[in-house]
Amino acid sequence: MSALVQAMADFHFLRPWWLLALIALPGLWWLWRRRQQRANAWRGLVDQHLLVHLQVGGGRAQVLGLVGIVLAWVLATLALAGPSWQRSEQPLWQTRAPLVVALDLSGSIAANDLPPSRLLQARAKLATLLRERVGGQVALVAYAGEPFTVAPLTDDAANVALFLDALDPAIMPVDGSDARRAILWSEELLQRAGFDRGQILLLTDHADPAADSAAKRARDAGFSVSVLGLGTPAGAAYRQADGQFGRAQLDAASLQRLATAGGGRFEVLRTDDADLRALGVLDPQAEDASAARGEKGSAWLDQGYWLLPALMLLMLLAFRRGGVLAALALCVVLPMAQPAQAMDWWKRADQQAQDRIEQGAKAYRGGDYAAATKDFAGLDSADGLYNLGNALAKQGKYDEAIAAYDKALQRQPGMEDAIANRAAVEAARKRQPPAGGQGGQGGDQGKQPPEQKSGQQQSSGGKQDDKPGQDQQDPQQQDKQQQDKQQGKQDADKGAKDSSGDAKSEPPKSAAEQQREQQAADAAQRERMQQAMQQQAGQGAQQEPTQAKPETAAEREQRQATEAWLRRVPDDPGGLLRAKFQLEYQRRQREGQ
Repeated sequence: MSALVQAMADFHFLRPWWLLALIALPGLWWLWRRRQQRANAWRGLVDQHLLVHLQVGGGRAQVLGLVGIVLAWVLATLALAGPSWQRSEQPLWQTRAPLVVALDLSGSIAANDLPPSRLLQARAKLATLLRERVGGQVALVAYAGEPFTVAPLTDDAANVALFLDALDPAIMPVDGSDARRAILWSEELLQRAGFDRGQILLLTDHADPAADSAAKRARDAGFSVSVLGLGTPAGAAYRQADGQFGRAQLDAASLQRLATAGGGRFEVLRTDDADLRALGVLDPQAEDASAARGEKGSAWLDQGYWLLPALMLLMLLAFRRGGVLAALALCVVLPMAQPAQAMDWWKRADQQAQDRIEQGAKAYRGGDYAAATKDFAGLDSADGLYNLGNALAKQGKYDEAIAAYDKALQRQPGMEDAIANRAAVEAARKRQPPAGGQGGQGGDQGKQPPEQKSGQQQSSGGKQDDKPGQDQQDPQQQDKQQQDKQQGKQDADKGAKDSSGDAKSEPPKSAAEQQREQQAADAAQRERMQQAMQQQAGQGAQQEPTQAKPETAAEREQRQATEAWLRRVPDDPGGLLRAKFQLEYQRRQREGQ
């Protein structure tokens, strides 16, 4: 009896919103009554007390049909609402175990018994760990005489990898190798993040008994301590902080004791990832909390399936007229749903615009300028309009390209690339040959030679967007270079004025020669564009254009001065971490930690 009372007290619906479907029952009854009234044409002609004797039987069957529909509707609604009054025990599953990596950045990390050095080998191993690790949060701690957090616990392993190049003993404010404090600091990081299970991985070459005690404490708190040994038993010399030379050797016995005390594993650093796999840090497994601490969760059981037999019996009655059978046959012939993903629905407008820019850039690099125009069209940002102008210019649609550049400048005044490209396209439009053909002679002062027009037209499209590709030369410089190349530079000592005069007096060339020169200019232009696109995509170092303007003495002097100034800027990727650790160390000293 008490069980029944308890079940009644616990009775509820898992999906109560389905009960709103019962509101449709009065409407269903009203529709049935209205249909009955319309079906009997004698009702408006014969009195009610006489109509009963004139009607043929069948009203009872119709009423029973209505009752069956109502009962089926109620049973289906209650089943969908999910009645429940019992709980079921289920195991609790934790997320993948987090990992805190503690790297020893004492002076011994500079030893070269692991060529080229222990430090570079440790960086490479950590890069492999962060790249290959499957799930789970990870943090990075650097320690010497004091431990410091390089990166807190995060799911973004790539963010932690950004700090690897800055790891160096020079960033540590105090020298030493206190593995005990590193383990305690890592344990505190895990606890502050709300974890009661996790892994601590130490990268060092030795450990002391104090570190063993800290590892045992971490194991008792639920955190395993594993060790990856750095170095070789033979060891190598290194320069200490005081300028003296010391010798660093791998003490495998002490590291094995440390791993045993911490309930973890010990491995020596190898060239492949077999050491990381043996330590179990690449694929952390989810833990069953019920097995670990005897805890279980519970979930309400959906008892709606008990109503299905009664619902099926009511549906069998409809087979007499074939209604349900027809419905089942319709379900059989329904087409299978095509799989679809709605990932794009949840993207912001700026993300969708960025996707279109990337698609357009890809089409632009492939030479499909029409497709690039279609992708860039409709983008209202300055970058999108600028890229649209570049794609239109490559198709020879100079007026539309200029209009696109103007719109880009309206949204971002002072956009240098748009200003330069607009001027180049404007010049190309003015120098564009008439539709009727060349038809003129080279001696006519009002016309330029075909070679000169071809070079100028090619230079006008040279400078393109940073996204699809960009030629860094000035349009006027490109015009001058193309003219010089096509006119042959009759005399290297002549000035630009003499060279221009020679070009005008040169006899006109045949159509075949003009076509060959046009094809050569097109090939040179495509090569410059490919170089600019590779430079923007980071696929190689900066490449010089194939037709670079000869460097003047003033430009060479300016370049050398700039390079000398850049060499004076120190390359210090760890400066930020050094300053951070120094401030943290000073704060600890003030607080007496």
